[in-house]
Amino acid sequence: MDAAAKTVMERCDRLGNISEDDDALTRPFGSGAMREVEKVVAGWMRDAGMSVRRDPIRNLVGRYEGTGEKTLILGSHLDTVRDAGKYDGQLGVLVALASVQRLQDRGELLPFAVEVVAFADEEGLRFGTTYLGSSVYAGAFDGKRLELEDPDGVTLRDAVRDFGGNPDALEEGGRGGGDLLGYCEVHIEQGPVLEALDLPVGMVTAINGQSRIQVTFTGEAGHAGTVPIERRKDSLCAAAEFVLEAESVCKKEPGAVATVGEISVSPGASNVIPGEAHLSLDLRHPDDATRGRLRDHLEKRARETATSRGGRHNWQVRQETPAVRMDRRLSGMLGEAVQGSGTTVHELPSGAGHDAAQMSALTSVAMLFVRCKEGVSHNPAESVKEKDVGVVIEVMSRFLDTLAEDMEAGVAPYEAKGETA
Repeated sequence: MDAAAKTVMERCDRLGNISEDDDALTRPFGSGAMREVEKVVAGWMRDAGMSVRRDPIRNLVGRYEGTGEKTLILGSHLDTVRDAGKYDGQLGVLVALASVQRLQDRGELLPFAVEVVAFADEEGLRFGTTYLGSSVYAGAFDGKRLELEDPDGVTLRDAVRDFGGNPDALEEGGRGGGDLLGYCEVHIEQGPVLEALDLPVGMVTAINGQSRIQVTFTGEAGHAGTVPIERRKDSLCAAAEFVLEAESVCKKEPGAVATVGEISVSPGASNVIPGEAHLSLDLRHPDDATRGRLRDHLEKRARETATSRGGRHNWQVRQETPAVRMDRRLSGMLGEAVQGSGTTVHELPSGAGHDAAQMSALTSVAMLFVRCKEGVSHNPAESVKEKDVGVVIEVMSRFLDTLAEDMEAGVAPYEAKGETA
C-alpha cells in the first residue's frame, strides 16, 4: 500500500497546483481551474479501468463495473475555498481512485460496481451555498438556487451553462438510488482530535446541521467629520453588534458555532459613514431544533439592532442543511476494516459539512476521517502524513472486501436512505 499512498500524495501535489490564483489554491465552481482538474482526474479514472461521464452540473463520475447489479459510491469534491489546502475534498477522491486501482491491478471484479464521484461544488465559494454538486447527484437540488448570483452578477443558471452543464435538468438530474448499496466518503478531519489521540483515522458518527444566511444592515451614509455621533445611522456598527451577539449566544449553547466569514460595506471610503453592511452567517449545531431556535433568535436580534439604530435589515436564508447520522451497518463494516488494519476505532462527530450530508437523501452513508496536522484546514498549511494515507487506503480496501463477502454470503444489502438526526 505504500506505493499507492505515495501516488495519492503526488497527485494531491499536482492538483494543488491547478488554481485560478497564481499565489494561492483557489478553485471555484465553473472555473478554468475546475475544467483542468476534472480533465486530469478523468484521465486517472480511465487508467484505473473506469468509464467516465459527467452529469448536468458537471460532476465527474467514474464507474468500475462488477459482476452484479448493485453499486457502491465513493467520492468527495474537487472545488476549494479561497487560499485553500491541497487535501480537503480531493484526498477523498484520490483515495477512492486508489481503491479502484487496486482492483484493476489485481484484475479483480467485485459482486457490485464502484462509482467514484468527484463533486463539482461542495464549498460554495462562488455562490455562497454549499453542496451544489451532491445535491444534484442526490436528486435534492432546489431550482430556486438557479437565480443566485456570484460577486460579478453571474447567475448560477448561466454559470452551469457556461461550464457545459444543463441548468434546466438540475432538478431532475439525480442519479436515482434503486441499485445503491450506499455512499462512503474519506475526508481529512479538519480538527485536532485524532492527532491528540495519535490515531491515523476515525469513524464519523454524524454531520452537524447548518444554516447559511446573508444579512444586510442598511443605515445612512454621511460625512465622517460632520455628522454627530448621536445622529448617525452607521450600518457597520449594527453589523458589529450583531456579530458579537452571534458569538455570545453560541457560548451559552453547547455544541453551537456561528461564524461571520465575510463582511463588506458601502460606499467603502475611509471618510464616509457606512450606509450599508453585508455579512455572511454560518450557524451549525448537531440538533436541528436547537439550530432553528438559535437562527430565529439571531434574526430577531438583527431586526432589533437595525431598528434601534434607525436603520433596516434584510435576512436571506441561502441554505438549510439538516444534521445527518451515519448508517449503522455501513459504519459497522467500516469499523471492522479499521480494526483489521490494526488501528483503534475512535468515533467522533463532524462539525464541518460534507457531501455525505446531501447524499443521505439518496442512500445510506458512512464517513472516515484522516488525521491532519494540528487540525488545520481551509488553509495552505493543511497537511497529512503519507503513512496515514496508506492506512486509509488499506481500510477502504478491507471495507470493499467485507462488503463483497457479505453479498457473496447472501447477506441482504441495504438500500434504505441514511438516517437523519
